Amino acid sequence: MKMSQGWTRAAMLGLSLLPLLAGCVSDTAIRQLSLPEQSEFYVYRKIMTLGQERAYLAKANATERAAYLREQGLTQRFQALDPQDRDAVLSGWPYPGMSLEALRFVWGEPYATDGDARRSAHWHYLGSSFARGNTGNAPGNAGNRVDVYLVAGKVVGWVDVAPSNDEDNGDSGSRR
Repeated sequence: MKMSQGWTRAAMLGLSLLPLLAGCVSDTAIRQLSLPEQSEFYVYRKIMTLGQERAYLAKANATERAAYLREQGLTQRFQALDPQDRDAVLSGWPYPGMSLEALRFVWGEPYATDGDARRSAHWHYLGSSFARGNTGNAPGNAGNRVDVYLVAGKVVGWVDVAPSNDEDNGDSGSRR
């Protein structure tokens, strides 16, 4: 019985460390890219799934990574943005009038949405707008949130919201 409990604890510890170790591997793989490739990766990272991110980083060289982005349609999505949106994506900062697709490149998918983005919508992101481009919707960002207002598929504006004692720190499951 004691041996079984020991193995169970060891397995639980190993499983709990797996995401941390996977993140370290990903960070190490990113640092091994050339600086231009790191820049390219950060342009696409917010619209990639975790599987796409891993597959991209597993490619042997820059040519294979560029081909992978084309095969996945990510290069085409970026190139389809208007020039002002592409510039904003490269700068990592949204602007009023930006398309929804460009906002996804800059800040990724929202953690929750209200409304229809083609008409009028409200997208909710975790964290501060000042750190959005770097951190994504990480659980550690739940203390603040950014509310983005959209009309006719375009960003109208956004506001950083610090939770009050009455709020649930952005963890509401009712906004999905």
